[in-house]
Amino acid sequence: MPIITLIAADSLKGHDIDAAADRLRDAGLAVTGRDWIEEGVAADLTSGGEVSAVRDALSPLEEAFDIVVQPEGHRRKMLLISDMDSTMITVECIDELADYAGLKDEISAVTERAMRGELDFVEALRGRVKLLKGLEAGAIEQCREERVRIMPGARELVRTMRGWGAQCILVSGGFHHFADPVAAEIGFHRAVANRLAVEDDRLTGAVAGDIVDSAAKARLLADSMADFGLETAHTLAVGDGANDIPMIEAAGLGIAYHAKPKAAAAADAAIRHGDLTALLYAQGVPRSEWAAG
Repeated sequence: MPIITLIAADSLKGHDIDAAADRLRDAGLAVTGRDWIEEGVAADLTSGGEVSAVRDALSPLEEAFDIVVQPEGHRRKMLLISDMDSTMITVECIDELADYAGLKDEISAVTERAMRGELDFVEALRGRVKLLKGLEAGAIEQCREERVRIMPGARELVRTMRGWGAQCILVSGGFHHFADPVAAEIGFHRAVANRLAVEDDRLTGAVAGDIVDSAAKARLLADSMADFGLETAHTLAVGDGANDIPMIEAAGLGIAYHAKPKAAAAADAAIRHGDLTALLYAQGVPRSEWAAG
C-alpha cells in the first residue's frame, strides 16, 4: 500500500489534501487514509493502488508541492548516501575554486554540462582540474571558508537519522579537501571523495588516485548495504546531477534534490520546492522529533 507524502514549501491546507485525494479517486485509486505529519506543512495519504499509478495521478500537483510516493514498509531508512555539491552544500566547489584562478565561467560551463549528463564525467573532471594547474593550495581552504555554505535542512536530516541509528555517508565527485570538513560539520559518519594532487604547495592539475564517478557512488551504496546487513528498502540516496543517477536508482528511496532533468526523471521523487527537511517528512518524522541543526 503506497504512502503519499505531500510537502508544502510554504503552507499545506486541508483543501490541498482533498485535491490530491480527488485526483487519486478520479484515476480509480482508493484513498484509504490521511493524516498530518506536521499540520500546515506535510501530510500523508494512503492508497490501494500501485506506486507508479499513484505517482502518475498526482504528477500535475508537483508544480505546487513536493510529493513523495513510496511503499509502506521500512519508511525510516537506516542508510543515507548523499551527494555533496548542490545537495548538502549550496555551491559546486570546483566552480568556486576556479574563481580563485580567474576561470569560473569557463569551468562552470563544463560543470553544468556534466551535471546534465551531456559530457563524460571522468573526462570532464580531469579537464577542469587540469586548468587549475599552478593554483596555490592555500586557495582551497580560502575557498571553503569564504564560499561553502551548508544547505538548509542538511544538519537536521543527518543528525536526526543518526539519532535512530542510521548510517550516513557523504559521497562526492568533488574533493576531500571540501568533503571532509563538510561531513564533520553536518554530522556524517564519513566522506568519500576525490583528491586534488598537490606538489610544492600548488595544484599539479591532476586528480590523485581513482576518480569517484557514478559507478563508484552506486558501488558505495551496495558495499554499505552489505557492510551493515541492510536490504535495499532500508536505503535512501539523494543527489542532483547525472553522476548521481545510478545510486538514486539503486536505493530503496531515490531522491533528486533541486536536480537537473535527467536526475529528476530517474528518481523516485524530486524535491523541487522545499529544503532537505523534506526528506524527514518523507520518512514520517514531525518537527518535534528532529535533532537540532
